[in-house]
Amino acid sequence: MKLSHIFALAITLASTTATFAQSSEEKTEITASTKTISPKVKGITCSSDLKTISANVQKLEGVNACVAGKTGPTTQFEIAFNPTLVSEQDIFTAIKNTAGCEDPNDRPYKVKQ
Repeated sequence: MKLSHIFALAITLASTTATFAQSSEEKTEITASTKTISPKVKGITCSSDLKTISANVQKLEGVNACVAGKTGPTTQFEIAFNPTLVSEQDIFTAIKNTAGCEDPNDRPYKVKQ
């Protein structure tokens, strides 16, 4: 009876270890497919602009993070994304197509690559 319990425990531990191994491999694959870019954006006038641009970029499938720097004549963003799901050009287009804070019909943002 005790031998069967030990055998069942060994099988449980082996399957748990295999699950952890799969998780580690998946994490490695995700990390390996992440790229970071730091485009500079002109036309930002307030902190609301930063939030709006970041939110629009983060809506794109494949974008993991979009963090804005300080507001100024040119603001640098740190964007982490999966290049197999979204291109740099798609990200730049999302920034350029973001409506302006003062005039929703205006598209004031320009990307310096």
